[in-house]
This record gives sequence, C-alpha cells and structure tokens, in this order.
Amino acid sequence: MLEHGGRLLRAARQYGIAVQDWLDLSTGINPVAWPVPEIPARAWHRLPEDDDGLIDVARAYYGAESLWPVAGSQAAIQALPELRAASTVGVLAPGYAEHAQAWRRCGHLVELRGAAELIAQADDFDVIVLIHPNNPGGERFERAALLDLHARLAARGGWLLIDEAFMDATPELSLCGESAREGLIVLRSVGKFFGLAGARAGFVCANEVLLQALRERLGPWTVTGPTRHALRHALTDREWQATMRAQLLAQGERLAALLSAHGLRASGGCAFFQWHRNDEALALHEALARCGVFTRYFEQPRSLRFGLPDDEAQWRRLDTALADVMHERTQP
Repeated sequence: MLEHGGRLLRAARQYGIAVQDWLDLSTGINPVAWPVPEIPARAWHRLPEDDDGLIDVARAYYGAESLWPVAGSQAAIQALPELRAASTVGVLAPGYAEHAQAWRRCGHLVELRGAAELIAQADDFDVIVLIHPNNPGGERFERAALLDLHARLAARGGWLLIDEAFMDATPELSLCGESAREGLIVLRSVGKFFGLAGARAGFVCANEVLLQALRERLGPWTVTGPTRHALRHALTDREWQATMRAQLLAQGERLAALLSAHGLRASGGCAFFQWHRNDEALALHEALARCGVFTRYFEQPRSLRFGLPDDEAQWRRLDTALADVMHERTQP
C-alpha cells in the first residue's frame, strides 16, 4: 500500500497531539465541503439503481457524452490496466503514484517520465498517463497539445488517460467534452472539489465500448445509494459551484503568497494545494508536525504539499507555525 495524505490518527499517535488539535493540510481536499442534505431512508434501504438520473446530471456537469460512476477514481485507476494486453506505459512523474503501481501490478512495462519527455517521446508508449493539473506539481497542459498527443496514440490503438481529479476549479481546461474519442479516457473525482472524499465517488468519461468493458469488470452497484442521492444534488448546485471555484482560486494564490513570505516559495500547485521542493523537506515536515500542522511529505523528490486552511483562525495558525519553524531553523 502506498502512502497518502490524511493519516491524521497515525500522526496524532506519533506526535502525541490529540486529533482535534491538528491543522490538517496533508490532503488536497477542499476544506469547505458541499453541505450534504438529509439522506432519505430509501437510499439506505434499497439497492442503487442506474437509471436514477445521476448519469444525466453528471453528463451535464462534466460536459461528457458518456460516462460511468465509480467508487472514486481510484477504482478506475486499478481496473483500467486490466482492460489492455501487455503495454508500455508512460506515467507522469512526479505524480499520483497509484497510477504507476496499478499498471505495474497488471504486468505492464511502466516508465516514469517528466511531462515534456512524455509528449516528445509519445511514440515509445502504448499508453500515456497524465494528471491535469498534476498532483503534486500542478503542471497544466495546452488543450491542443493534449489532443495532438491523443491522436498520435489512438492512431495505433493506444490510450491517453488523463486524471482530472483537481480540475473542477478550472473546468474550461477539461477534456471531458472530447472523451467520446476512442482511446481518450478522463477520470474525475467528487472528493476534491466538493469535499466529499468519504463518499468514495468519481466518474470515468470515455467512449461507450470502453465503458461497457469497465462496467463488466467492476460489476454492479459501483456507487452506494446514499452517495448517488448526494451527488445528484451536488452536481446541480450551480450557485455553490461558482462561488467555490472563485474562492478556491483565490485561496490557492493566498497560500502560495503565505509560503513565499516565509521563504518557502511554491515549486508548483493549483487551487487546492501548493507544493514546495526542498532537500530538508522531512525536517520541515517534522518541525511543523510538532506544532500540530500536518503536511504531506514526499521522498521523491524531497518536498512538501500544503493543502488549504479552512478559516481565518487556521490561516493565522499556519502563519504563526511557519514563522516559528523558520525562525528556529535560522538559529545557531
């Protein structure tokens, strides 16, 4: 099992700080979650039904011709490699490590490359996996370049798989609307933007032939009834979505400015998080943890990812912790 952010209970035990006393910035999840309404008893008592309207609502939200709900994009990440014969797969690195692990687990040859190298050497691969915007680096890609990359792969039966888990704040950059093209697969998550990580829900946008193969692989009832009920409402709440997009974009810039003010200039990031590369990242991570501030540490490359604080009190707490830690590090 790979390491992920959000392991707050373990951090509480390790540092001897009660769970409620932490400022948890270890994930890229929106701290201001969409307000889930009361779930009707029927959603708990009956099996989920595919024709409950969720598909139509999701098509309208993502602008995709065809899609399928899954138990978080992680479910698709693990299942999609099983739908191809042995392939050479180029995966963006550094990036969300579950992609490479899933393809390797199924016997594919996986090569980790930077974005420019992947695009320039596309003919070396049967499948290319991009995260857009990237996690943790925040890299973004031009629409024309992505469509050209897809065309080069699809011409010889290849796939371009794009993980858009952090795309909701900038939907104009999404390729969901092009996902009916053969060989183009776009993954979306509701956990990040809507703050509903516990719902374990996402969508795969692709052509119908591939979606049918994926449905057969995953089996029935991929998303629970209560989650389907919540998603039908969340995906149609346009007022909340518009307000939250503006708020997240502003908060992402604010976080980058705060880190820079303390000498931790962002190496990359997006509306949901900022990323700082530093050879002393582990020491910084541990020093902040002793202050009750939980960040996401990466070994390769050594770096920290900072999620967004929730409210003004948390912003002040982060500011104070950064000041204390950086002051301590400058002392002889």
